[in-house]
Amino acid sequence: MSERERAKRATTPFGSLARAMLKGFFRDRMALFFSILFPLMFLVLFGGIFTDQGASKAEVIQVGPVAVLDDAPKGSRPYVDESLDITRSSDLAGAVAKVRRGDADAVISQRGDTVSVRFSQADQVKAGQVQGMFAAIVQSANLAVTGEKPRFSLTTSRVEDMSLSTIQFFTPGLLGWAIASGATFGAAANLVVWRRNGLLRRLRLAPIPTSAVVLARVAVSIAIALVQAVIFLAVGIVLFGLELTGSWPMIIPLLVAGTLAFMSIGLLAGSIAKTEEAAIGMANFVVLPMAFLSGSFFPLDGAPGWISAVGTVLPLKHLNDGMLDTMVRGEGPAAALLPMAFLLVFAVVVSAIASRVFRWDD
Repeated sequence: MSERERAKRATTPFGSLARAMLKGFFRDRMALFFSILFPLMFLVLFGGIFTDQGASKAEVIQVGPVAVLDDAPKGSRPYVDESLDITRSSDLAGAVAKVRRGDADAVISQRGDTVSVRFSQADQVKAGQVQGMFAAIVQSANLAVTGEKPRFSLTTSRVEDMSLSTIQFFTPGLLGWAIASGATFGAAANLVVWRRNGLLRRLRLAPIPTSAVVLARVAVSIAIALVQAVIFLAVGIVLFGLELTGSWPMIIPLLVAGTLAFMSIGLLAGSIAKTEEAAIGMANFVVLPMAFLSGSFFPLDGAPGWISAVGTVLPLKHLNDGMLDTMVRGEGPAAALLPMAFLLVFAVVVSAIASRVFRWDD
């Protein structure tokens, strides 16, 4: 037998198994739904909510004449117009009642040289925004009255690319959650089903190297992850104007490393569980809380310190951060190296644990 024929025979089991597994995935409607369509629904939802959403104006009710607004200096007039949505009223009590009900953000009035701002503390973010706005407006008015030239000046600019929209910050996290769900649930459910119907035993006794079975499963999971990425990016670009920045092709090796990490979680769940329902329940118990603790659904900038500490040991947090750096923040390829290293080490450690409890049959 020639070397070419031996190589062809060696690759045949891998190719046959990979094709069979891939066909099985696309024929499984539940797997397709939870791996691709369900996470994609969140991308469309968030994209529809946040696309073209500019900075929100503060809704302010002006009661009577207010010099700092009516006679705002020429330099601060654009700031007032861009920041405030002003409604005039002569009923102070009624205006205060509207703020208390949440129908307006603040009431502004002036008596003599004293400007009064009444706001609701129920929305602390908006309350801080309103106070900061009027502090700047009053300071500008004071400078205009004194005629003194300010000693310092201020310029502001965003650190990210000007093309960025909100959907670009959501896409990496939601894509990471989709990869985690697909790889974890797929590995866990398949392992239990194959063990219960005796397929694992037949594969073990068949003249097929175990490495071919493992590599086929890994290759199929990576292929599915790449399909998920293509669909997510295509929907984001076509429907919501997603623009890829920086070294975004680095998401490919990141997805490979992430798939291996989450497959290892699925293998552990599938090795322990005795039924498909138990395996899916265990996988869901891990993946869903991890998505919240890793910032897949919303930023965790203001979260308590313990949540940030927990996130540092979660693979999804590192996958999200790696994709965020390379897709959004314009970082170079080096930004993906540390997350990839963590994901690969995590995969090795958890796979080693799974191999200790793995069973070929019940």
